Amino acid sequence: MRLIRALQIAPRASFATIANALGHSEAAVRRRYRRLCADGVVRIAGVANPGASGQSRWLVRVRCRPGSAAAIAGALAKRADVSWVALAAAGSEITCAVRSRSAEQRENLLGQRLPRTAAVLDVNASVMLRQFVGGRAHYWAALRGTLTPEEESALGGAESPFPESPVVAADPVRLTEADEGMLNLLAADGRASQVDLAAAADLTPGRAGRRLQTLLRHRVVHVDVEIAPAALGYHARANLWLRVHPSAIKSVGRTLAEEPGIAFAAAISGPYNLNAVAHCRDLDELFEFSTERIGALSGVQSMELSPLHQQVKQAGTLVYEDRLGPRPDQEVSSDSSSTEPPGRTRRARR
Repeated sequence: MRLIRALQIAPRASFATIANALGHSEAAVRRRYRRLCADGVVRIAGVANPGASGQSRWLVRVRCRPGSAAAIAGALAKRADVSWVALAAAGSEITCAVRSRSAEQRENLLGQRLPRTAAVLDVNASVMLRQFVGGRAHYWAALRGTLTPEEESALGGAESPFPESPVVAADPVRLTEADEGMLNLLAADGRASQVDLAAAADLTPGRAGRRLQTLLRHRVVHVDVEIAPAALGYHARANLWLRVHPSAIKSVGRTLAEEPGIAFAAAISGPYNLNAVAHCRDLDELFEFSTERIGALSGVQSMELSPLHQQVKQAGTLVYEDRLGPRPDQEVSSDSSSTEPPGRTRRARR
């Protein structure tokens, strides 16, 4: 837990820096990190933010025919532009996050491929309007207090690196070929060395380091510490779909961001105007948390609690039996246009 918290604060810090802050040897920290990765507990990856390039992000609920959801979820998880996939409603509903790098890519999935898949009964897509917690802030509150203030300060401080912000940047960043090279490498390894980043971008190490800092500062990419929830004892997960009075959306969203059990919260379009992902230790804790902590918030008018039946993909990583597996493009092509949701297709209704 202490090493995971240290990585959250400084995911690209050297093992020597982390060891010095935690009071362990560099070799011990390195071994422990490699064990956590090998066991599928932790993975560090660079996650690109399409909003920095002017593209919106969407939360999608897909209702499927019985027995078909798992195969469709698996196909969606292999797409590079789908970053989070889970089965809910006893396995008959898929919830996913679509973060396409272009409007054409998004329309190809939401407007054509999914609606034409015979096993898909209904597609409900909501655009994200404001993100309150997510990305590198994942489990930030849950692990607060694991390290002392002095230990956190030695790693660079304890302030959340992912504060509330607009989803789409007002001044989009234009990515260069060098940027794309670095983003691809960071997606595979968020702790890739500056020398390796320079080689991927065809830049000198100094220029690559400066450009990476620019990309991080403009939130073109964030270095995410992905964690397997079950490894930390969180076995009950659920989507919370909230109807909140418009005047209370900001206050409710900000309150959720401070809750240890909330890993993600965002204002969205549609009848449910706020979505959150809750992680609890068991169903009883989930019940108490959703009724006493969330249901009692001023402004919350109604809530649909949808337990997650199975996590299929988390950020950029496939999940196998509650453990983080290899990246999807290590198994199949990362070209999102090559992956068709399974099932006999039909002509879309006009």
